[in-house]
Amino acid sequence: MASILIVAFPAHGHVAPLLAAAENFVRRGDDVRFITGALFADKVAATGATYVPVHPDADFDDRPLDERFPERAALKGTKAVAFDIEQVFSRPAKPQYETIMAALAAQPADVVLADVGSLGAGFLLGHPRPLRPPVVMCGIIPLPIESCDTAPYGMGLQPARIMNRARNALLAKASRRILRPAFQVVDNLHCQAHGTRMPFSFMDWGRHAEAIAQFGVQSFEYPMSDAPENLHFIGPLCASGSQAPLPEWWPDLDGTRPVIHVTQGTVANTDYGQAIEPTLHALADEDVLVVASTGGRPVDTLPSLPANSRAASFLPYDELLPRTSVFVTNGGYGGVQYALRHGVPIVATGGKEDKPEVGARVAWAGVGRRIRTEHPTPEAMRRAVLDVLTDPCYRRASGRVAADMAAAPGFAGLAGIVDRLIGSSAAPQSHTGEVDAQK
Repeated sequence: MASILIVAFPAHGHVAPLLAAAENFVRRGDDVRFITGALFADKVAATGATYVPVHPDADFDDRPLDERFPERAALKGTKAVAFDIEQVFSRPAKPQYETIMAALAAQPADVVLADVGSLGAGFLLGHPRPLRPPVVMCGIIPLPIESCDTAPYGMGLQPARIMNRARNALLAKASRRILRPAFQVVDNLHCQAHGTRMPFSFMDWGRHAEAIAQFGVQSFEYPMSDAPENLHFIGPLCASGSQAPLPEWWPDLDGTRPVIHVTQGTVANTDYGQAIEPTLHALADEDVLVVASTGGRPVDTLPSLPANSRAASFLPYDELLPRTSVFVTNGGYGGVQYALRHGVPIVATGGKEDKPEVGARVAWAGVGRRIRTEHPTPEAMRRAVLDVLTDPCYRRASGRVAADMAAAPGFAGLAGIVDRLIGSSAAPQSHTGEVDAQK
């Protein structure tokens, strides 16, 4: 039985994939502890793992980030990335790191699994390997590591057809200028923890971990000639199937009309203008059935539904997606991954966080259309949806990615990484006192 410590940045898109990992490790008999925010305590407990509350200074509530940080709303591209690095991910890093260290002092772990946004786990790499457990960065967003073959993360730019590396080098130089204040915050906090600046960038800490387990497939990522040897594509992990009840209108999904499903996930769903409202208006006169999910908000918060539209707070995706012709989203990585598992082509709108990168990969992989704006017009949405609906190339491409996901090892791949790292450890991690002495 392995002792596994999981760390997740307290946001739904970061926690949910690692809940699936926790559930599977518990099922195979491992001792699992899970550090995250108080909002997710019950969900952690439901997996059988032991919930460990993160320090209050590293916790978040369930408001969208633009509501939590009103000044963030006007930012785009690299400036939005810089804001998130500084305010959202960096400032909580030290209290998160201190929570990790306290958990290791209370009970040594054989391995630490952390999502890419948990920079406190990156701080753990400041200790020599014999004095800490191996660390696995879990990729629950499009792969963010730096590469000469990709543009700086957050710009939403696909690889260029010509002079790609030259373009990327220029963009990286400009990006570093914009990100310098954010990285200074990281360095200052790392100095407080270890007495030295962070020796690698925020985006690149996974290269220095013992492994990167990317919860996706290579066909939905850009090729990287300088990909690290510790990178493993394991495919998406999903928790137990949705228990959402079938709505009373479910018999309307009888196959007589194409089903267009639109959702904005479970967090960024207060502004229906991002995807739901323009989709409802765009397709009101089309011979399709539009199915909207509010992600937990009451259905009566939606605008008036056209005659060809249906809505529910939650829907059972394993039942819905096989009936779906086009998946419309504001670009959440988890939802896109779920749709692709079922071979459903996608229309993705713009946004912040990882959403520009998700949309760019949707277009690059050929699995759908990308609308760059965060608030598309109904006409732009209509063109994109009908194009994806009528052109079979998108469904063929989605089918290829679905086949890759079906062939991916999934949890078995993650468990294999963990077991190899534990097996290669020279000795059990029983040096927490030495680590504490070096803090």
